Amino acid sequence: MQQAARKKRSLKKFVKDNWVGAVFVAPVFIGIAVFTAWPMLQSLYFSFFSDYNVISPPSGFGLFNLRRMFVYDADLWKAIGVTFTYTVINVPLTMALSFMLAVLLNRKYKGIGVYRVLIYLPVIIPVTVNGLLWRNVTDVDYGIANKFLTTLGLPESTFFEAAASCMPSFIILGLWSLGGGMILWLSALKNVPQELYEAAEIDGANAAVRLFKITIPMCTPMIFYNLVMNIIGALQTFGTVYTLTGGIPGKDNALLFWMMKIYNDAFDINGATMGYACAVSWLLFFVIAILTAVVFKTSRWVFYGEEA
Repeated sequence: MQQAARKKRSLKKFVKDNWVGAVFVAPVFIGIAVFTAWPMLQSLYFSFFSDYNVISPPSGFGLFNLRRMFVYDADLWKAIGVTFTYTVINVPLTMALSFMLAVLLNRKYKGIGVYRVLIYLPVIIPVTVNGLLWRNVTDVDYGIANKFLTTLGLPESTFFEAAASCMPSFIILGLWSLGGGMILWLSALKNVPQELYEAAEIDGANAAVRLFKITIPMCTPMIFYNLVMNIIGALQTFGTVYTLTGGIPGKDNALLFWMMKIYNDAFDINGATMGYACAVSWLLFFVIAILTAVVFKTSRWVFYGEEA
């Protein structure tokens, strides 16, 4: 009884000391519960129904959607292939180029801040506007991209009009937003102790040695963070490619990304396939979770300052 009374008094004291903080964080928890956790649980429930169009009650409970995913839906495997191809190419390319850009801009030159701002500006352009902008620029007949290429004496490109050029064009256009990664790299570079560079210079280390022996090892926490976030972002590619192509996944489904497949199934006007879209989205969730776990499990190469 005395132990129960002590626990009760401790709980009352905890509530008395922390109720103000609980009130302030309550909107966040309520928002997560209502707009994230509950919809996720609902989608998991609906993923077991073969017929569901949001308006009518779901029907056909079972593992039909699972069989459809792995046996009958060839477009899903096409979407998975497109998404992983883009991820494997885009993630290392984006990380490497944004890091190189940050190293170049991590100098104390006059007016360097202006260049940083100019390179970061494309990041603040909304996804829809960005897609529509590049859709007009890369128009084969009227866009300025081909006019620019011909001015330089280069052949015109088919961009998103041919299956072979869809993915390369989309990857190259994605480099427009390297400024977002650049800012993160700059924050990591600013935290590298200058004493390490001074000691390396005294020992006669050149710029390449300082880069690979000091800069990159000290930036491994940011490399780890960018790797995880870029993998998750690449696997969920949707907004830009959807507006860029007008909702059409390119010639021969060359730009049929996983998220576009989910969207098309969820709002298919020819059938009640919202349940199947929920099942495909949960498959994506598990793939992202597995890949994230693998990256965390193999993160022994990450060096944190306190380990020294």
